[in-house]
Amino acid sequence: YDGKILGPIAGVLGILMNWIFKFLDMIGIPNVGLSIILFTIVIYLLLMPLTIKQQKFSKLSAKMNPELQAIQAKYKNRKDNDSMMAMNAETKAVYAKYGVSPSGSCLQLLIQMPILFALYRVIYNIPAYVPQVYDIYDGLAKVLQEAGVTVSQLADKSYISNPTYVVTQAVKAAKSDAGNINYYIDVLSQFNSSGWDVLIKNHPDLSEVITKTAHQARDINYFLGLNIADTP
Repeated sequence: YDGKILGPIAGVLGILMNWIFKFLDMIGIPNVGLSIILFTIVIYLLLMPLTIKQQKFSKLSAKMNPELQAIQAKYKNRKDNDSMMAMNAETKAVYAKYGVSPSGSCLQLLIQMPILFALYRVIYNIPAYVPQVYDIYDGLAKVLQEAGVTVSQLADKSYISNPTYVVTQAVKAAKSDAGNINYYIDVLSQFNSSGWDVLIKNHPDLSEVITKTAHQARDINYFLGLNIADTP
């Protein structure tokens, strides 16, 4: 994902995801589902200081609210400039009393939100950030491209039960850049279990390479008896 704001953040998170997958591969359990769980835990641990600050702010807000409401009631029908300035001064004094900033909670959310949005970008498209996963689909993608199969054809519902953002964007981008192998990999990585069987049926001459890729994809996507590439 190359968005101007989320793109660089997703790139950094993608490096983290790649390290996690490499670690799992080193200990003999290369698995996308487990990688996603560990990845999410690490991200939330890194965000824990902000989360704690936000929770503290919420608790202090509960204590401050009666005082803030009393100030608002005091100046409810007084709209002149002096009254408004006095109300602002008293409100600031309450915040200062509890040692918090009026914008404190918003700032913490503004820091967390781009990180969490970028996190989902990485989870949506693991092959874009983990070379080992990318390589699983790379060989088949090139063979299909050489055979004249298009990205749009691979995005058919017989292969993918629920087209994701990654798939729709790949189809759209491939219209102007049909030779880019990455779009083939984007779509192939979203295949469900039955999609591989349909692909073999439609292209029997490529059954060997399709079967090999399907087995590798299933190995990394199976988690607790479920294929995470399938729609629940």
